[in-house]
Amino acid sequence: MQFNEDAELDTSQIDDQRGGGGGGGIGGRVAAGGGGLGVVGLIIYFLLSQFTGGGGGVQIPSGFGDVGQNQQVDSSALRDKCKTGADANREDDCRAVAFINSIQAYWSDQFARSGKTYQPVKTNFFQGGVSTGCGSASSDAGPFYCPADAEVYIDLAFFQELKTTFGATGGPFVEAYVLAHEYGHHVQDLNGTSDRVKEGTGPTSDSVRLELQADCYAGAWANHATNTPTASGKPLITGVTDDDVNAALDAASRIGDDFIQKNLGGGNVDSSQFSHGSSAQRQKWYRTGYESGDPTRCGTFDTNDLG
Repeated sequence: MQFNEDAELDTSQIDDQRGGGGGGGIGGRVAAGGGGLGVVGLIIYFLLSQFTGGGGGVQIPSGFGDVGQNQQVDSSALRDKCKTGADANREDDCRAVAFINSIQAYWSDQFARSGKTYQPVKTNFFQGGVSTGCGSASSDAGPFYCPADAEVYIDLAFFQELKTTFGATGGPFVEAYVLAHEYGHHVQDLNGTSDRVKEGTGPTSDSVRLELQADCYAGAWANHATNTPTASGKPLITGVTDDDVNAALDAASRIGDDFIQKNLGGGNVDSSQFSHGSSAQRQKWYRTGYESGDPTRCGTFDTNDLG
């Protein structure tokens, strides 16, 4: 896939905190927020803690693009660096900006079609640790959405971790899947769906249904990625291929509860502890969103067949 080189990027949707030391709390300190739901998303720290006895053994590489471990970066620097799709074709962090712009443009249009107003939110780029409305988190937490401050948080080095630790194929559209999944949680928050999640785990639990719906929403965006114009009036993304989509599906399988339990945990699969869905479930619902292009088909809370 490529980006339209003439399309403008909007870095106002990003808060770049890399190098700022935004908060050193461990992932487990992320507190409940947003109607008792707490942080939702690809909470890799939680999964690894549960299945391996501690998330501290996962070392997420520092840096993404040309940002070094001790280099201070702020949003003004990102603004100067990431101006058009041409920059997104060259620079990794500009690519993330482009995906975020496209995802939020898609949901703005979808909400408008339903007579509602989408509320754009920022993604925070951080390194090491960060303080949020849901508490402190480290990079071990993986990407997440915090409903208490309605923002997305990601250490961009997670994309490398998907390849090195989880064995994912990787690639730009994997990054798009991860970001679109997190914004799916924001959509759920706006729609009140997040309030339906209660305590408990299991293959048909509310938490699994929430995660699978976010996967489906990510797929729905992917279906429209090449024809969603951003504020500049032009679509940012061109030429999504079958290989791009297959890479996203591969990543979905690598962050399934069963895959993590078997390959990164003790080797035994215990479905009673599922919180995000199995590999097959995650692939099924991403594919449902992608093939239909219709977020109303993402009714994971309204079916007995989650896959």
